[in-house]
Amino acid sequence: MRTLFSPAAALVAFASFAVATAYAQTPAAVTWNPPDIKQLRDDAWGGMVRLGREIMAHTSSRIGPEVSDVSKRYAGNNLDCESCHLEDGVKQFGLPYVGVYSDFPQYRSREGEVGTIEDRINGCMTRSMNGRALPLDSVEMKAMVAYIKFLSQGVPVGAPTRGRGSGAIKELDRAADPGRGKQVFALVCAQCHGADGQGKRHGAPGDAKGYDFPPLWGPDSFNDGAGMDRLIAGANFVHSNMPYGVTFENPVLSVEDAWDVMAYVQSMPRPHKANLDRDFPVRTQKPVDAGYGPYIDSFDQKQHRLGPFAPIRAAMIAEGKK
Repeated sequence: MRTLFSPAAALVAFASFAVATAYAQTPAAVTWNPPDIKQLRDDAWGGMVRLGREIMAHTSSRIGPEVSDVSKRYAGNNLDCESCHLEDGVKQFGLPYVGVYSDFPQYRSREGEVGTIEDRINGCMTRSMNGRALPLDSVEMKAMVAYIKFLSQGVPVGAPTRGRGSGAIKELDRAADPGRGKQVFALVCAQCHGADGQGKRHGAPGDAKGYDFPPLWGPDSFNDGAGMDRLIAGANFVHSNMPYGVTFENPVLSVEDAWDVMAYVQSMPRPHKANLDRDFPVRTQKPVDAGYGPYIDSFDQKQHRLGPFAPIRAAMIAEGKK
């Protein structure tokens, strides 16, 4: 039986009021004008920021699985951070780093706890890069944090920054169709990523030079615990940025094509991340498109992977009201 008052409920109500008040006082949306790294001085700070950009743009050559220094092999694949965070992490709706530093420390539902910017980077290292965590005191970690901090300068905490993330397209009222997505992939995506989805190497295997166009599945791609393996995240990214060079304002793919082609990409085999059942310990905070259980609802894994998501979302809202 539900009670009308409890200390926990009062705390939640107060927190909701505080968040609403904070947003009401949030500054106007920040104009997209990332700082120019060329304007940095040639000093210790400038050098660290430039190193951070270099590591993120050429991750495979710096900390990838083929670098000559075995102790520096932190990434488990030959992707670069720039494979997802486009144009040195400054492209609008291309998962940019602009403003990201101001978001941390941040509560992360995937871990169920407050994390630092370093924790977030290592989340990418162990998921998107399918590798191992960087030591917090390593020069690579410090440089990457420095670059994100540099790109976030002038962005107030909590300020809405149009261009962050990858946008939000309309959800389908049907399940995404991998079969139709396969056709879209052959027509639009295979030219760059290859008919087999294995990308195009910048050099030869083993030379630590990474890819001109990254693989989208297979052993050298992101693993099944990465954010890009969630359909909503993937479809939004594809619609705003693919084929390479398009923009959020002028997409090439239709909304349906974006959903279906990403469903096809995500249906293909990729590395598995261990212990995914530990993700989202507060199950009511688990995204509706998380492609792995456990779930608190009655919908199967297929619908969580392909949608439609509105029924799942409605069921979770109803569960939260009990």
